[in-house]
Amino acid sequence: MTATTDGGGAITGGADPRHDSTAAPAAAAAGPSGGGTGLPEGVREAVDRATAELLARQDPAGWWKGDLQTNVTMDAEDLLLRQFLGIRDEAVTRAAALFIRGEQQGDGTWATFHGGPPELSATIEAYVALRLAGDPPDAPHMTRASAWIRAHGGIAAARVFTRIWLALFGWWSWDRLPELPPELVFLPPWVPLNIYDFGCWARQTIVPLTVVSALRPVRSAPFALDELHTDARDPVPAKPLPPLASWDGAFQRMDKALHLYRRVAPRRLRKAAMAAAGRWIVERQENDGCWGGIQPPAVYSVIALHLLGYDLGHPVMRAGLESLDRFAVWREDGARMVEACQSPVWDTCLAAIALADAGLPPDHPALVRAADWMLGEEIRRPGDWAVRRPGLAPGGWAFEFHNDNYPDIDDTAEVVLALRRIRHPQPGGVEAAIARGVSWTLGMQSKNGAWGAFDADNTSPFPNRLPFCDFGEVIDPPSADVTAHVVEMLAAEGRAADPRARRGIAWLLAEQEPDGPWFGRWGTNYVYGTGSVVPALTAAGIAPSHPAVRRAVRWLESVQNEDGGWGEDQRSYRDRSWAGKGASTASQTAWALMALLSAGERDGDAVARGLAYLVETQRPDGTWDEPYFTGTGFPWDFSINYHLYRQVFPLTALGRYLHGEPFGPERRNVPPAGES
Repeated sequence: MTATTDGGGAITGGADPRHDSTAAPAAAAAGPSGGGTGLPEGVREAVDRATAELLARQDPAGWWKGDLQTNVTMDAEDLLLRQFLGIRDEAVTRAAALFIRGEQQGDGTWATFHGGPPELSATIEAYVALRLAGDPPDAPHMTRASAWIRAHGGIAAARVFTRIWLALFGWWSWDRLPELPPELVFLPPWVPLNIYDFGCWARQTIVPLTVVSALRPVRSAPFALDELHTDARDPVPAKPLPPLASWDGAFQRMDKALHLYRRVAPRRLRKAAMAAAGRWIVERQENDGCWGGIQPPAVYSVIALHLLGYDLGHPVMRAGLESLDRFAVWREDGARMVEACQSPVWDTCLAAIALADAGLPPDHPALVRAADWMLGEEIRRPGDWAVRRPGLAPGGWAFEFHNDNYPDIDDTAEVVLALRRIRHPQPGGVEAAIARGVSWTLGMQSKNGAWGAFDADNTSPFPNRLPFCDFGEVIDPPSADVTAHVVEMLAAEGRAADPRARRGIAWLLAEQEPDGPWFGRWGTNYVYGTGSVVPALTAAGIAPSHPAVRRAVRWLESVQNEDGGWGEDQRSYRDRSWAGKGASTASQTAWALMALLSAGERDGDAVARGLAYLVETQRPDGTWDEPYFTGTGFPWDFSINYHLYRQVFPLTALGRYLHGEPFGPERRNVPPAGES
C-alpha cells in the first residue's frame, strides 16, 4: 500500500478554517443537505463500493494493515541511528530526505500533524537529518528552518529526546540532560518511580535509555550546528530552578541529586544495574526482532545493547535492525516514510467489524480468513501486565504483528467483537479464545471500575513530573474510549448485568463532560470519545432517552459542520474551545454517526446530513480522502493518521444505517460464533 501525503503548509494568515465550523473542505463545498443524495439508495451504492475496495485490500493470510503515518522525527531519528552505528547508506538517506523535505511547511518548519502549528523539536530533528543528507545550511529551505529554530529558543528549548540525540554526537552536553540511573531496574514494583509505574511504551524506552545515560557515548559529529543556537558562544544557557515548594522544583532538585550520585555510584552496583537492564531488554525482544512492536523502544534498545558490547552481527542486533527496516514504507515517488508502529490486529478487527456490519455474510471467506488470522495472533503467555495482576490467566491480543509482552485491552475487546460477528467452521476454537479474552479483560479492570490500555491501575502521579518526561503521556490511566469498548464487548457477550460491567458503565456516566461529550484518549478527541461511549452505553441497556445520551446527541448536533460532516483538530487536546471543531473527515463523521444511530436518531436531520456527506465525498473507487490526523498516540504530543480509518469507520457507520445496530433486535439474524 502506498502512503498518501499532504505536502501542504501551515495556514499563516486570516481565519483558520479548521477552527471554523462553517468552513467546508473544497471536495464538499456545495454542502450535502441530506435531501438530494437519494438516501438510502446512495448509501447502498457507497457501501457496495467501500466493501469491494476493502475486500481487495485484504492480505491472502487474512489480515489488513493501513499505513500508520506520524511525523518526521521517526525518519530523522532513523538516519541518526544509522549514523551512530556507522551503517547509514546513500539510498536510504536520499529516500528519507525526500520524504522529510516533502513535509516541510512554507515557513521552513515541520509540524507533528497535518496542518498543525510549527513544532520546535520536530523542526530541529528534520533539519539535522537533512544536514546528514547533504543539504547545505545556506540553502533557502534550510536557512528558513534555522532562523525559525533560533527565534524559538534554539536547541536549548527542545525536548529531552531531541537533545539526547544531539548529545550522541557532541552537539549537546550530557551534563545538561536529566539523569536516568540504571539502578532504576532494581526498584521493586511497590516503590514509587519503579519502571512499572510507567506506561509500557515509556517503560520500554526508559530502560535502554538508562544504559545510554550511564555510558554517555559521543560519536564524532560530521558538522557543527552553531546555526541552531540562539548564541553559539553560550549554547547551553543556564535556567533558574522552579520554586522548591512546587512539584517541578522538587523533581528538578532530585535530578541534581542524581547527577551528584553519578559521581559516587558504586562501580559494581552500576555495572550490575546495566547488566540487569541489558537482560531486561533482550528478554523482551519479540520474535520479529522488534521491541513492543513500536519504533522508539527498538531504536534505543539497539543503541543500548550496542553500547553493552553487542556487535552488529550478533543475532539480537541483526534481528533488531531488520525489524526497523520493516517499519519503512517506500512510496511510488521514491520517498521512504518510517512508521512508528504497525497496526495489523487493530486494522483487521476493525475491517472485519465494518464488513460484517455492512452486510457481508458471517461465513464469507474473507471474514473466516480474518478470524483464522486473529485466532493465530492470540497471546497465551504472561507479559509485563502480570506484574500488577500476577494470578491472572493470559488471553488477549496486541496491536501489532509481534508484541507478546504487551497485549492490550482495546484490541482484545474489538477482536472479540469481530469474532462474535463471524460464523466459523470450527466454532469451538473461537469460543475458547473469546472466553480467554473476556476473562483476561475482566481481570485487567482498574480499581475505579474502568480500563486502561495495557496495564491495570497505572495511575502514579509521579512519572509525568520527571524532568525527563517532557515528550508526552508516560502513564496509562483508564480512558473513556477503552472502557467503552470493553463495555460494548461485555454487552455483546450477554454480560451487561455483570457487576464489573456495571462499574464500568457508572464510571463512564461520571466521566461525561458537562456539555455532553467524552474525552478521547486514543482518537481525536471528543468526537472519538463520544462515538465510542454512546454505542457502548446503549448496547449495555442504557435507554436512548437517558439524560447522558441526550446530552451527547445535543453536543454532536451542535458541532456538526455546515457540509454535514464532523471534524476535530488535534488542538482540542490543549484548548477546549477546539472541541468538536475542525474540517470534516470521513472517520470522525463516521464516529458521530455511530453514536447518533445507536441513540435512536436514524431518521434525524443530523444523521441524514452526515450520511450525505459520506456518500458525496466518497471517491469513485470506494475510498475517502483524509489527510487530517484523527488518531492519537499521546494527546497533543504524538498524533497519528491511520490510513485505514478513512475506510473502515465510514463503512461501519453506513452499514449500521442500512442494517441496524450489530446486536440489536432490528438486526438481521446473525448467529453468534458457535451456533449454526
